[in-house]
Amino acid sequence: QVQLVESGGGLVQAGGSLRLSCTISRSISEFNVVGWYRQAPGNPREPVAIIRTGISVDYDSAVKGRFTVSRDNAKNTVYLQMNRLKPEDTAVYYCNLKMGNPPYKYNYWGQGTQVTVSS
Repeated sequence: QVQLVESGGGLVQAGGSLRLSCTISRSISEFNVVGWYRQAPGNPREPVAIIRTGISVDYDSAVKGRFTVSRDNAKNTVYLQMNRLKPEDTAVYYCNLKMGNPPYKYNYWGQGTQVTVSS
């Protein structure tokens, strides 16, 4: 069973920064698609930042230039650095790791971490 443990969420004022971490219980190098999604109340879960190994790094247009996704294979961890946060970034953030090609047989989610940005 694969475990994903997220940390780093919290309450921050607009304009501030947070860094989310997601550590996985197995080698992260096995996963070719890693990234972060978020879900605000009443909204569906949506992608925020996705690394497709050897292909692309994609960001939602609302966060491009403010957020940076990265992975550290040695630490089996994915990060999301969030700068210049806005109240509309308030959501539960989920890390996601996939292996293979669509439809992904191996598709894992973190437990979610709350990010609240006050105005």
